Parts: sequence; structure tokens; C-alpha cells
Amino acid sequence: MSPGFIELAAIVCVAAVFGFIARMLKQPVILAYLATGVALGFVEFLDVKAFEPLSVFSDLGVMFLLFLVGLEINYTSLRLVGKQAAIAGLGQVFFTFILGYVLAKFFGLASLPAAYVSIALTFSSTIIIVKLLSDKRDLGSLYGKMSLGILLVQDLVVILILVVLSGMQNGADFSPLVLFFTLFKAVLLFVVVFWLGRLVFPLLFDKISHSHELLFLMTLAWVFSLAGLVRYLGFSIEIAGFLAGLALANSSEHYQIAAKIRPLRDFFLLIFFVLLGSEMILSNFAQILWPIVAFSAFVLIGNPLIVMAIMGLMGYRKRTSFLTGVSIAQISEFSLVLMALGLKLGHIDETAVALITSVGVVTIVVSSYLILHGDALYRFMSPMLALFERQAPHEHHMPPQKFSKPIVVIGYHRTGQGIVRALPKKDVLVIDFDPEVARDLRENGYDHIFGDIADTEVFELANLARARLVISTSPGLDDNLILLNFFRHLRRRPKIVLRAESEKDAEILYEQGANYVLVPHISSGHYLGKLLAEDPELKFLKKLRGKYV
Repeated sequence: MSPGFIELAAIVCVAAVFGFIARMLKQPVILAYLATGVALGFVEFLDVKAFEPLSVFSDLGVMFLLFLVGLEINYTSLRLVGKQAAIAGLGQVFFTFILGYVLAKFFGLASLPAAYVSIALTFSSTIIIVKLLSDKRDLGSLYGKMSLGILLVQDLVVILILVVLSGMQNGADFSPLVLFFTLFKAVLLFVVVFWLGRLVFPLLFDKISHSHELLFLMTLAWVFSLAGLVRYLGFSIEIAGFLAGLALANSSEHYQIAAKIRPLRDFFLLIFFVLLGSEMILSNFAQILWPIVAFSAFVLIGNPLIVMAIMGLMGYRKRTSFLTGVSIAQISEFSLVLMALGLKLGHIDETAVALITSVGVVTIVVSSYLILHGDALYRFMSPMLALFERQAPHEHHMPPQKFSKPIVVIGYHRTGQGIVRALPKKDVLVIDFDPEVARDLRENGYDHIFGDIADTEVFELANLARARLVISTSPGLDDNLILLNFFRHLRRRPKIVLRAESEKDAEILYEQGANYVLVPHISSGHYLGKLLAEDPELKFLKKLRGKYV
């Protein structure tokens, strides 16, 4: 049997077990990978230096991770990062680095390790935030888009740092001349890749897109050939992944490419995190315990405070600032990549890597719960957050006056859009938290409020107590219960129509006072059944079809 096969089999099997446990505990799978490395390293089963292929697999994992990052940073997405997200992102990176560096020096770290640690604290996990916000269906909200904008700024900053570091062989070689030459080579590479991505690859990949196998093979050929060139120029192959992805970001096939590369990334990234976990020095945990606690608290509390302060000064309401800050209260997989690169270059030792890895575990676990329960946490802390809000906040699309409309529709996507378009404009007020929806409503002449059903301040602004009918198309049970609770103590209340995902949720909403609950798959079946009973000749089908064609 080939050397290393047993070790690789053990890594995959143990990771699968820990992955199952993480799934049951609703934790990110990255923690399972790190736990696998710690467990195998603790029993001295895994020796990285003895099996060089594992190190190669680890490098490939980071390369494919950066490839997918580059693939998502197309020129359209860069234009969509507004000035507000850019200011908030750069401000967060700057102030987190400064305060983190001071904290690192307080614990006695030398200047270079302190710089690595403080930089690692500035980045948040794109994978985790996107997954959790998607589960909450908040990616389209203002705070969701601000979070994604800040993450994109962070990604660009960390890529720049990795480019500079990967061009240096070791710390002794550093000088202004070396830095200048490294940046010159990096800029030249970016220019060439930019040119290929705009003029060559869209045409080339369009011609081979009909063959999925050839598309996959050509993508790998491009990544590995660029990796060889980048390696020859003195950069690490990880940077080649980002540049290769950036070159393909504008091709119409980039979604197909991402779908095919993602399994490769997941497998090789498993090896990277396992090896990182195996290098954690368990015997030294006692001496770094308090730094772990302090840095974890800084990321979980300090980072949100920094974001809230910046966004508050920019005029955002305290709820948007709070939820954005909570969303980025963890360190990133790129933080671990950065520390691993610093270890490879000899800039830091294993203790610094173990410190940041431990902070990553703590912050990822805690922040997952903070994000999922952010609305409840905001309601509890709202009175204390007035410090982070101007007296006259001016979020985009937020009207200064109160409305008084007979019909209020909360949520404009899909179901809400159909309802709104069937009603007279003068009678309808729409509440939605998606900036693009707000823009569409404004262009079509609808009165609207840019806000969230979970924000009771929006209820006052919409003057819901004077409405005749309130319709919520939000499927979230908690959100709809908040709405019902708002009307519970009012002397006069409107008719309330809500949406539910299941019959069980519908029963709960009826018990709490809803007048009608829409369960889409059930209601659509009832509607179609009624039409079939009234028109056995099926003439209504042509009429229904005429609405769309």
C-alpha cells in the first residue's frame, strides 16, 4: 500500500465523524476539520513532515479557495460595493488592526508576530456569514448587503497582503527594494490577467462551454499553468488561484466553473485545516489561555463596536449597525491562511498559529449563535444602543414622515409583488428591506418604507394601527409573531393576513390572532381545485396563461 494512504483514509474518516457531530450541533464544518487535526495530532498519528503529499494537498486547498474568491469578484460586484460599504470596511480593518496590535503588545508579543495576530483579527468569514444570512433570508436586507460589502473589502485587503508576503522568501530578505519589486511584479500580473479576463477568456470558454468535461479540464489547465508561472516569478501558488479565478470572473460560464471546482476546494481545504489543527501545541495552551480569552472577546465585542461606531457616524440606524457588526464578529478562514503562510515564512512560531486558531474556534462558535439570534439580541439591547445612532439617522430610502394607508404589505418579493400590483397604488404602502426593491417601488410610484418586519420602529412609521388591512408575506414565524404581538394591546386593530411555511406554523399564527394565514403550496392547490370545479372544460387555463405570455 502506498505510503500515506492510511493517514489520508484516517483524516477523511475522522473528519466525517466530526463533521456529523458538527452538523448535529449546527456548527460550521471548518470546526470539524480543525478538531480532526487536533485529535490526530494529540495521539501523534499525524506527522506532516513525513508525508509531503499532504502539504501539497493543503496548498491546493488554499489555491482553490482563492480561485473561487477571485471567480466571485467580477467587475460588476466591485461596482456594487458602494461608498458606504467601502468606508465601513476600510475603517473596520484599520481600527481593528490598531487596537488588536496594542492588545498583542500588551501580552508581550514581538512586533512582527503582533502584526500578524492583529491583521488576522481584522478579517471575517465569508463562508460562515453568507451561509447564516442565507438561512435567515437576510442576504437582501440592508445590513446583509452592508456585511457582504465589508467582506468584499476585507477580501481585497487580505489578497493584497498575501500577494506581498508570498513574494518574500523569508523575513531577512525584506527591504523597501524587495517590497517595490514584489509589488511591481504583482501589478504586472494583475494587468495581464485583467486583459485576458476581459478580451480572451470569455470568447475561449464560450466555445467550449457545451462540453462540461472540457470546461472542467480547461479550467484546471489554466489554474495549474498560471500556478507554475507565478511560482517561477517567486509568488506562492495560492495567489495563482486568485488570479486564475479573477480572469474567469467575467465569463458567462463562471457559475458552472464554480460548481465544478467547489468539490475540489472542499476536499483539499479539508487537508489544510486538518494539518493546521494538528500543529496546535496542546501543551502550551495554559500559557496562552488568557490571550485566547482576550482576543476572542475583542473580536466578539470590539469588532461589532467598531462597526457600529463607524456606521453610526455615517447615519445608519442602530439596528442596521448592530446587525452588521454582529455578522462580522468572528475571524476568517483567511486569518488561518495568513498565519499558516507566516509560519512557512518563519515570521511567526507555532504558538501564534495556535493562538489564532483557538480564537477562530471560539469566535466562529459564538458568532454563529449571535447571528442567528441577532434580532432577539437587538430587541434586548436596543435601549443601550442609542449611543451608536444619530439623532436624525438618514438611511437610504428611509422617509422622514409617517404614512396613513388603508393597506400595508410587508415584503414585496414573489407573493407580495403579485398582491401589490393587483391593488390601487393610492391605497398601498409597501415595507421591504431590499434596497433594489425600494428602488423599483420608487420608480413605479409606490409609497414604501425601507425597513424590516422585526423592527417595531418601522411599525410606528407605517402607522399600522390606522390601517384597514395588514399583509405580511414574510415566511418567518418569529417575525410574524412580533407583528401580532404589536397589535395585541391596541384598542383597534386591522385585519391581519400572514404567510406561513407549514401547517403547524399556520396553526400557531391562528391561535395568536391572525385573520388568515397563507400557506403557498396549500392555498395554490385550493385555488386551482376551485377553478377546476367551476370550469370542467378548463377554459380558465388560457385566461391564466394570458397573464404571462
